[in-house]
Formats: sequence, structure tokens, C-alpha cells
Amino acid sequence: MAQYTILIYEDENAYATASPELMDEVIQEHDAFTAAVPGLGATVLGGSALEPSGTATSVRGGEVTDGPFVETKEALGGYYLIEAPDLDTALAVAKLCPARFGGVEVRPVIAFD
Repeated sequence: MAQYTILIYEDENAYATASPELMDEVIQEHDAFTAAVPGLGATVLGGSALEPSGTATSVRGGEVTDGPFVETKEALGGYYLIEAPDLDTALAVAKLCPARFGGVEVRPVIAFD
């Protein structure tokens, strides 16, 4: 089976101002998502939420700077690494991935054998 990343891009401001109740809802949505993935014939191998982009440190050409590479409306806020038999299955999984303030991107992982 192939591996794919599901990259979650969302508006960070929506989370910065979110109520504790909303955050609980989002966590429940992600729990339900990970529970549903095996039913699609895929496996969640890992994943994590990321701290806001303001905490990022970038390195480019040996120079270290505070902040992300680029300013965008939606920032990478988390990811899942999944194993799926094909891209169609990975896309079916991605369609279930919670991203109420943005969207997701699916990318195949290169297997160096």
C-alpha cells in the first residue's frame, strides 16, 4: 500500500478566537475522522496538530528568521499520514478530514526503495 499525507490548511484566526466549546467540537470531529478511516480501507499511521505559524522559525540559504516562509490567509495547521491502496481511497479519506476553516491537500509520499 502507498502512503499519503493529508495536509490541513486553515484560517488560524478562527482558532485563535475559538471558544473552548468549539475546540472540543473540533477535537471530537478529528476523533470521529480517525475512527472512520479503517472503514474506507485505509490506516492512519500518524499525525499531529501544529502550533500557529507565528511560532515558526524558517531557514533559507543558511539564514534563520522568525516566522513562516510566506504570509497566507490559510496556514498549515496539522497533518495526517495515512496508508491507502490508491489515490482514490486517499481522496475518500481526505473528504472526511475535518477542516471547517479551510481545506486539505493530499500528497503521495515518495517511497525510496
